[in-house]
Amino acid sequence: MSLAPSGTKGTQHDDQDAADAAQLASLGYTQKLTRALGLWSNFAVGFTYLSPLVGVYSVFDYGLATGGPSFFWTIPLVLVGQGLVLLAFAEVSSQYPLAGGIYQWAKRLVGPKYAWMSGWMYTWALLVTITSVAYPITTYAGPLLGYAVTGTNRIITTVVVILLCAVVNLLGVRRLAFVANIGVAAEVVGTVGIGLYLLLFHHKQSITVIMHTSGAGATGGYTGAFLASCLFAVWIFYGFEACGDIAEEVKDPSRKVPRAMGMTLGVGAVATVILTLGLVLAVPDFGAVVSGKAATPLEDVLAASLGSVGSKFALAMIVIGFVSCTLAIQAAATRLVYSYARDGVIVGHRTLSRLHPTFHMPPAATAVTAIIPAGLAFLPSATVTRVITFSVVGIYVGFQSVVLASIIGRAKGWKPAGSFTLGRWGWPVNIAGLLYGVTAIVVLSIKTPPNGTTFFERWLVPLSVGIVAAVGLLYLAVFRPKEHIAQEDRAN
Repeated sequence: MSLAPSGTKGTQHDDQDAADAAQLASLGYTQKLTRALGLWSNFAVGFTYLSPLVGVYSVFDYGLATGGPSFFWTIPLVLVGQGLVLLAFAEVSSQYPLAGGIYQWAKRLVGPKYAWMSGWMYTWALLVTITSVAYPITTYAGPLLGYAVTGTNRIITTVVVILLCAVVNLLGVRRLAFVANIGVAAEVVGTVGIGLYLLLFHHKQSITVIMHTSGAGATGGYTGAFLASCLFAVWIFYGFEACGDIAEEVKDPSRKVPRAMGMTLGVGAVATVILTLGLVLAVPDFGAVVSGKAATPLEDVLAASLGSVGSKFALAMIVIGFVSCTLAIQAAATRLVYSYARDGVIVGHRTLSRLHPTFHMPPAATAVTAIIPAGLAFLPSATVTRVITFSVVGIYVGFQSVVLASIIGRAKGWKPAGSFTLGRWGWPVNIAGLLYGVTAIVVLSIKTPPNGTTFFERWLVPLSVGIVAAVGLLYLAVFRPKEHIAQEDRAN
């Protein structure tokens, strides 16, 4: 057995750092963000953004009441579709591991204007999603910490959480990774741990119940009810793209970012299945849930199964999960704003792209991703709920813009050259991913709650997406942002 010479490990790290910096330079940028993350930390950020804990605890009641116990099958359906999207992202991110992910990928596959609109839609979806995750925290933090769940306290909690996450993000990527790792632990305990406990000790139903509707869709047909309940799985299975958003802070990103994306979706799927199945089988009366008599089945299950002490523990895990999820989404949004500013294509780009000399993070870009989401929390609660619905489809629009860009790129002769490629499967995977995404956008635009009787309420989601797109196009027409490629502009 031979021993490696002293200093070999350090030399390998230096060689990797040099290779990463050279790859970044070949893509037109110099290394300014701190490249400190390995595979696990990259996964941790993506996983806490995807957050099966936040997803399941946020929309379980909706999914069960809308689709009955057979809404469980929305999980594999959406998982397959998002798996196709993930493969497209993994291929592009492997060749273009750049901060800002979706914007940068679209720019290189299609062009600056297309990319600007792609990133614009995704940025606003992220900003709204930050609010949508932070806003419900009071529901769990109030009972845990002993304060009333009032409208005022909800606003205060939302703002405090968003601002605290901004501080952590500003302190640098190592602090982000540290908190994300804590979030992963909370996610595993809060999903796998509680799910297995319910399955082993508190199941009240047979596994066969997931094959039944229990009266869901009795008036309008079950197909529509099932499609509406797909919001449950759609709300959970994204976030893996965050692994690519922070690619300039990952060592050997061409190999590790695609792997981290796959780990994020894979582990998230397992955790989601275990927790969802545990909760479904612990519900005593599905008919009462579907009819509306039992309006809070998740809360009822936890209270009956865990007791007062166990419920407090579960609440603590849920709060940690929601906070870490908010942090990860804000981290992705910050890199996206910074990426725009670095290219000089948004107002105030010099300020927004300036990095803190110690933490190597952009304070102004971080402030944008804190102030706007916090400001949304001050809207009337009903308005906040309606605004949040935009995030559901807005995220998917951003995703599909990249899948479409991959198809356009291939048609123009793009040959994927990263560490991960789809090879001959590229065309069918991209086309199938686009068909899935467009179908999902149509379904979600029609079926996403809150439902209402007025035209505005029924068509809120497509209207909100259209308004954001129209404002983006107006910005392009008025300001005509052009990519700044001069080195002196990139230095700001």
